[in-house]
Order: sequence, then C-alpha cells, then structure tokens
Amino acid sequence: MIEFVLVASGLVVLGLILLVGLVTTRRGRSRTDEAAPAPGRGPAAGDDRAGAGDTATTTVDDVVMPDDVVAGADTAAYPTETPDPVAGRLQRLRTRLARSQSTLGRSLLALLSRDRLDDQTWEEIEDTLLAADVGVGPTQELVERLRTRVRVEAASGEAAQALLRDELVQLVDPTLDRSLRADRLEGKPGVVMVVGVNGVGKTTTVGKIARVLVAQDKDVLLGAADTFRAAAVDQLTTWGERVGVPTVRGGEGADPASVAFEAVRAGIEQEVDTVLIDTAGRLHTKTGLMDELGKLKRVVEKQASVGEVLLVIDATTGQNGLTQARIFAEVVDITGIVLTKLDGTAKGGIVIAVQRELGVPVKLVGLGEGGDDLAPFEAEAFVDALLGT
Repeated sequence: MIEFVLVASGLVVLGLILLVGLVTTRRGRSRTDEAAPAPGRGPAAGDDRAGAGDTATTTVDDVVMPDDVVAGADTAAYPTETPDPVAGRLQRLRTRLARSQSTLGRSLLALLSRDRLDDQTWEEIEDTLLAADVGVGPTQELVERLRTRVRVEAASGEAAQALLRDELVQLVDPTLDRSLRADRLEGKPGVVMVVGVNGVGKTTTVGKIARVLVAQDKDVLLGAADTFRAAAVDQLTTWGERVGVPTVRGGEGADPASVAFEAVRAGIEQEVDTVLIDTAGRLHTKTGLMDELGKLKRVVEKQASVGEVLLVIDATTGQNGLTQARIFAEVVDITGIVLTKLDGTAKGGIVIAVQRELGVPVKLVGLGEGGDDLAPFEAEAFVDALLGT
C-alpha cells in the first residue's frame, strides 16, 4: 500500500513538471512572435507604429532587403551579381539590332543602288519607310530632302546611300539630350517613375534600369508601387536582390501612392542616389486609373522632385504605341521613352515616330530578355544598325 502511494505521488509530481514546462514554452513562443514580425511584412493591425493618414499602409519597416542586409545598410556592398558595363552592352545590342533590322536596311540600300532613281523607285522607298513605322510625316520629309540632295549632288550608288544615312541620323536627331536624370539633387535622391500599359515589360525594365545604374556605381532603391499585381512586387524584389538593391513594398492592394511616398522617404533617409518607382500597368483608356497615376506623382513630389518619367513602349506594337504615348503625355510630363523588344518583328522606324509625336527622346532600348539587354540609345549607332552598315 505504501509503495502504491509513493508511485502515485511520483506520477503527480512528474505531471506537474511537464505542465509547467509546456506553459513556459508557450509563453516564450508568444513573446518571440510578438517581438519578431514575419519578414517582409509591416506592423500588425493596431500596432502603434503603423502611424496615421494616407501613408500608413506602408512604412520603412516594409523595406525588403537582400539576405543578411539590414534596413539602412549600404546595400551596394552586398551585390549578388555584377551587371555588364554600359560600353559592353552597347556593342552587343548594336550587333543584335543590325541582325534583326537588316531587312529594312537591305531594302533601302538596294533601291538607292539602282541605275536610275525614277518616280516609281522613290515611291518604293517611301513605302518601305512607312512599313517600318517611321510615320507619314517623317517619311515624306525624309524622302523629299533625300530626293533633292540626290538630284542636286548628282549622287548615285554608295554616295546616295551615304546621303540616306545622313538624313536618317538627322531625323533620329542626335542633338536630343538622352541622359538619364537619376542623380542626387539638393541633398535628395533622383526620382525616376516608370509608366506604361500592361504587357510592355515595365517591371522587368525597372529591374534592368537598376542594373544599368548599379553598373555606374550608383546606390539605388526600388519602389514596388504596382500593388494591383502581387507577382509584380515579387518580381521587382527579385530583380533588386540580384544586384543588392533594396525594395520598398506594401501589401497586396495597398495604395500605390503610399508605397511610392514611402520609397522616396526611405531613399532620402538612406541617402541613395536614385529611387526607381514601378507603377501599375494601366490601360490608357481607363480614365480613373490614369488619374491615379497623376496623383502618385503629386504625392511623391511632396518630398522630392521627379526627375524622370519614362514611358515604356513595346516596339512591336507599332502605331498603337503612339496612341498610348499621347494619352500618357496628357496625364504626366513624359521626359523619355524606353523601347522594349526592338528586335525580331519590331519595326525600327517607331523610334522616329514616337520622338516626333511626343517631342521627347528615346533614352533606352531593350533587345532581349537578358538582365543586361538594355542600353542607352545612340542615334548614329541605331541608324548604322538599321542600315546594316
């Protein structure tokens, strides 16, 4: 009987020990969960740190850094990839553009090589330029000027081809300022907004621009303001991680203007050179969404001037890209064009047409899917590639 009592007492004591241990463990886990919110998420609902007002949906706590980098650190010291230098990618893109646009060049040069340049030949030259999306106005201007110079200078063969190159270069306009205004100004980072309709490769372009700037030894911060598409936020974060660039992001459905505002604020606090802001791909026929784009720009400029508003256009869309450009230009002041997919079936004349339409330069061109398949635009190099010379 005594032995039974001792055994029972021992079991009770053991049970109490296990119960105390379980309670302690659960309390410890609760404290840990409260102290360390999940990575990439802002303060929980009701947390005093969330602040108030329109900008409360995203805070600097939402800055998503590459692995092992803390907020406010010099992320340029943690690159995972080294982007190609600008000079190298320019040469590669020039070669690829020449290969993809050689049909246009061969057609024009063959027509100008004829023994007799009669009215029918000039009509064929005009048709060739129109088929390349140069546009009616620029095409007529070029043909008239070229025809006059060929007649006055009695040029033929290679001489006529040289005149064609000269007139094309003038039409593309090498005097336009194609520099990217992305440097710090008055103690604040340069702010670049990237806009465009769905499907033109806008988010990818933002990531590629970041690589161009990192290759120029600039400190960059990304703002994922395309909150309508969760995949876009993740995609942009991945682009940033590949070159050690931080990304400010908000939750799905967060106010895009709020995310952009916080990105610029984080950029000011971290003293970066450039803040790149990705925006939602908007259908240019949706008036409400276009108005929201204007609001985003106004909110950002409460902290820093927007130095660049780059419109991304898919070069394969041809004249439809001009319609997009007109509408966007009515909402925000477009300062430059980025032409993507300027290879394959793209018609190189769109460069001339879109510049003429907006009165702003093409600043960057992309010819492929690779991370470094984006480069600054050069008028003479483009014409040489177009003609295959």
